[in-house]
This record gives sequence, structure tokens and C-alpha cells, in this order.
Amino acid sequence: MSSIELDDETIERLDELRVEDESYDEIVTELINIYEAEELTLFHGGDEY
Repeated sequence: MSSIELDDETIERLDELRVEDESYDEIVTELINIYEAEELTLFHGGDEY
């Protein structure tokens, strides 16, 4: 599994988003899923006329 290093500011921002005992892995996965869902919405939104 890959590992990344986060600076203190990023950790503070993640801590603000965490719910209860949510792990950093869980919050990052959730953020990626949201990003991907919005990207798909924007991509398909241009297909309609």
C-alpha cells in the first residue's frame, strides 16, 4: 500500500472534517469519492442540449 506524508495544515483540515472516530483513510476515501462523483456529473452535464 502506498503511503503519503501530510503537512500539519492538511492534518488540521482533515481533523475538522472527521466524524467521531473516523480514520484518515476513511475521510480521504470519502473525499475522493465525492470528487469523482462531481467530476462525472460535470462531464455528463455537458452532454445535454
